Amino acid sequence: MKRPIPGKPRPKLEANLSDAHSIDVQYGLEPVIDTCSSADQGGAPGGVQFHVVECPYCGERFETQLDTSSGSARYIEDCQICCQPIDFRLEVDHAGVLQRLSTLRSD
Repeated sequence: MKRPIPGKPRPKLEANLSDAHSIDVQYGLEPVIDTCSSADQGGAPGGVQFHVVECPYCGERFETQLDTSSGSARYIEDCQICCQPIDFRLEVDHAGVLQRLSTLRSD
């Protein structure tokens, strides 16, 4: 346990540490994303969802984060296992619900 240094002021804690945002700011943490809020688990459509995908290079399965809030998209993300570039293609309907996800080898 660290002991306070005499004469050195202690850092002040924010008044409301029960607020998750205040705790994140106080300790420099990234916000926590609730995985239960995805549309396929009964959450609201159009937001961040987690899906297990299979790498088209190494065949390993890993969980990745998908953002369906901005509609259909195509982007490149590296495999978390073998680091090869994967071409992600998201098809999202007008309500923000993921209709189709494909993962292909990047050209």
